[in-house]
Amino acid sequence: MMTQGEKLRLIVSLSIPSILAQISATVMFFIDASMVGHLGARATAAIGLVETTSWLMGGLGMAANMGFSVQVAHAIGANDFQRARRVLRQSMVCCLLWSVTITLAALSISIPLPFWLGGSEEIAHDASLYFALIGVFGIFFQMEGLAGSMLKCSGNMKIPSMLNIGMCVMDVCFNYVFIYVMQLGVMGAALGTGVAELITAALMLYFLLWRSDMLGIFKGGQRQGDTPQADENTWQSFKPKADVVANAFKIGAPMGLQHLLMGGAQIVSTLIVAPLGTIAIAAHSLAITVESLCYMPGYGISEAATTLIGQGIGASQRLLTRSFARMTVGLGMLVMTLMGVMMWVFAPELMSLMTPVADIILVGTDCLRIEAFAEPMFAAAIVCNGVFVGAGDTLRPAIMSLCSMWGVRLTLAALLSVSYGLPGVWTAMAIELTFRGGIFLIRLFHEGWMKGRNEEWHKKQCSQRTNR
Repeated sequence: MMTQGEKLRLIVSLSIPSILAQISATVMFFIDASMVGHLGARATAAIGLVETTSWLMGGLGMAANMGFSVQVAHAIGANDFQRARRVLRQSMVCCLLWSVTITLAALSISIPLPFWLGGSEEIAHDASLYFALIGVFGIFFQMEGLAGSMLKCSGNMKIPSMLNIGMCVMDVCFNYVFIYVMQLGVMGAALGTGVAELITAALMLYFLLWRSDMLGIFKGGQRQGDTPQADENTWQSFKPKADVVANAFKIGAPMGLQHLLMGGAQIVSTLIVAPLGTIAIAAHSLAITVESLCYMPGYGISEAATTLIGQGIGASQRLLTRSFARMTVGLGMLVMTLMGVMMWVFAPELMSLMTPVADIILVGTDCLRIEAFAEPMFAAAIVCNGVFVGAGDTLRPAIMSLCSMWGVRLTLAALLSVSYGLPGVWTAMAIELTFRGGIFLIRLFHEGWMKGRNEEWHKKQCSQRTNR
């Protein structure tokens, strides 16, 4: 039986590499935005206009990744490493095909998208070009995310975190070359990010497929969980099987729908902001980048929660799973509360790093200070969601998020933007995040996420192993 101190040390040891990676990614976006921001409000607005749609595309890819990686976490928790490798092989084929589909969709809408979002003619060309390039490089983003998720679910947080930090450094370097040396502007920002993702995806797949003891399907020598007939006649087979794909769909489809409708809500939010003018669009985009410095630690802890809960469910350790869930959520809320205080205090300085335009700094500062009050409950929503994903409980949390986003945030944003402009939109955001965190905490303590499909799945796998 683990003591509370041992549990906390395990949570922290898993969280710190992921938090560092998340923070480095945020710093990368911060520097990217600052580089583009110093090109002027027009360049910043061009990227900011299509940014939410880019997030939507990325979210759909992440949902597919999680549909498979949660299954791998459950299999590892049950010490069924051969099944974990079978799921991995099939996930590579499915996720690659899914990423190609998303890329083709992005290219097909890249030209009209800025006009659909209410953008003006002066920023439409740059916005279209940026979105198209991000869509093309989305294939590498998908595979990098899949490999990273698989490594994290096996308990290896260090390699993905180190590679993500390296990607951030490469992105800044490539951006400098493409934006300033080659003078490609907004196009350079997309190219720098894309090349960094390509290199990182290749490295992430190498460490997963050739170096991982648990999941290395091309690893030479003995692997963890091997038997004399380990993966015999099947190690080369990447053909998706109905049971694995069905489980991935059950886990990933609600997440995909959530990202689709949440992304749609973000796009509607952009439509609300766009009529407020170029300054408002630029301030909104840059303030979101600054705010991510606060919530990225929450996402790092959430990833640790997903790993711990997934393996706990797979091992049928109910009491340990419950304890890890509550401790990770509490830690996330504490860390993000401290980050929120720092954001409130240093909001003007952070905005001034992003842009020299005084009007953007002023409006962005007001928005950040409004949002700072929502950070504790935003942390609850983020880490609770990681807990639910690890348990394979994705449908109800997705419905809760969607009702909160569409019923609270967008309704209030449309009303408050008329009288208060962009700060009104951010007030609506803060209220909605607080509400969402509250309802997620209620579900966490009622423990409905530990019941249902995940336990049935585990019993089924145990029965299959007994009969083999």
